[in-house]
Amino acid sequence: MAFNLTYSPDFSPKINAFPYQLEAFQSIRDKAYSAVFHEQGLGKTKIAIDLALYWLSKDVVDTIFIVTKKALVKNWCDELKMHTHISYRILSDNKKANGAALNSPILIYVLNYEVCLRDFNIMELFLKTCRVGIILDESQKIKNPEAKLTQAFLSLSDGFVRKVIMTGTPVANRPHDIWSQIKFLDGGNSLGNDFEEFKTRVNLPSGVFTDEYEDNLSQVQSRLRDFSIRETKATAEIELPEKKIISRTVELSREQRIIYEKYRSNLTYQVQTEFGEKRDDVDNILKLMLRLVQCASNPAIFDDTYRDTPSKFTTLEIILNEEIPNGEKAIIWTSFIKNTEWLDKNLKYFYPAKIHGDMKIDDRNTEIDRFKYHDSCRILIATPGAAKEGLTLTVANHAIFYDRSFSLDDYLQAQDRIHRISQNKECHVYNLIGKETIDEWVNQLLYAKFRAAQLVQGDLAVGQATEGFAVDLSEMLEAVLRPQHIG
Repeated sequence: MAFNLTYSPDFSPKINAFPYQLEAFQSIRDKAYSAVFHEQGLGKTKIAIDLALYWLSKDVVDTIFIVTKKALVKNWCDELKMHTHISYRILSDNKKANGAALNSPILIYVLNYEVCLRDFNIMELFLKTCRVGIILDESQKIKNPEAKLTQAFLSLSDGFVRKVIMTGTPVANRPHDIWSQIKFLDGGNSLGNDFEEFKTRVNLPSGVFTDEYEDNLSQVQSRLRDFSIRETKATAEIELPEKKIISRTVELSREQRIIYEKYRSNLTYQVQTEFGEKRDDVDNILKLMLRLVQCASNPAIFDDTYRDTPSKFTTLEIILNEEIPNGEKAIIWTSFIKNTEWLDKNLKYFYPAKIHGDMKIDDRNTEIDRFKYHDSCRILIATPGAAKEGLTLTVANHAIFYDRSFSLDDYLQAQDRIHRISQNKECHVYNLIGKETIDEWVNQLLYAKFRAAQLVQGDLAVGQATEGFAVDLSEMLEAVLRPQHIG
């Protein structure tokens, strides 16, 4: 060990691992790099901490960086206190303090992703002075190879002597999301160095899945098999209560329908002007269509003059008042901050807590604690961007998606806040779907993305992805833009 410590560290874990966690740990502990793709709620944090303790005890590293999202730093600190006897240091937004901390004999540093970008030169120099292991939590954060953040991590990659990435959704939204995460580990050995070529091969098709496409996705998983591990709740034989998915079709009111059709007509013209008859550039088309999701959810998000009660709100109140038993709690998910505020104002009689991206981290933590520990606070209103990761919210067993974005990661991560280890009640996931609106297409899009992700992750075999699912997304999109009749 390069550091001169004034004490003998105790590298033993305080808490024993579950059998599937121990198996995962043993399979990757001596690898130079590895990927832990366990499904959400299976305790990847415990596996990572045991790896860190093992590396330190075997003297293969001098220190370890645990890199996570800013909102999850506190959670990691709590986990380290619970599972280890080792002191840690947080690297924060204070560059001067970080420099001093890196000159101290610290065994574990906890930091957010942005620190490595902002303090890149300091990090680069530090990696030349000692042996550093790194654990990237929620590694889909570096899914975009064109982002400066991702490029910083790819540039630093060779300086780490041990590397682990962790995420339950490596294919966060599209199959090509996995490319830069794997390149960080192996420098392009498995998936190549040409992102555009890889993206072309695995990108979600606008039409139905083909045998060739399924083969391309399954080949990705086979190339990662030697250094990646994945367990689902089923394969780990975790006995959790049943999770029921319930779709509620909502008829828009006349006023809300008029607004929706106005924007649909405008967007149809815009898409036709910019893309013609070609519908392959789905990502850019989706950016234009987000307004339709808002129209189907709550026009007040973008129209301050809107005074009508959104149709979904009536359905939401029925679920909250008539279908959720007294004493049980619910999380209401919406993709829009203004919707969070609107729902909070209109559901005051439930004493709701709320979390969204415009709130300070400390304020979010206060709201989370109120929801978890105060019986009078029966609902939490949250945006997936602020609360989908790293939080255990099993005090609730109902999740209501008031609206959904086009992100598979948002949907899967959000619902698994309630369906994870420590949950002892049957879980209900409600999807509110506006009738004859873009919501119906979003429902199919997310399912197609989920099937593709399952192939890449090895959860499905070739041929299974299309079983009971042969939807042409381009045809459905055309139906959204140009319905034959308006209900």
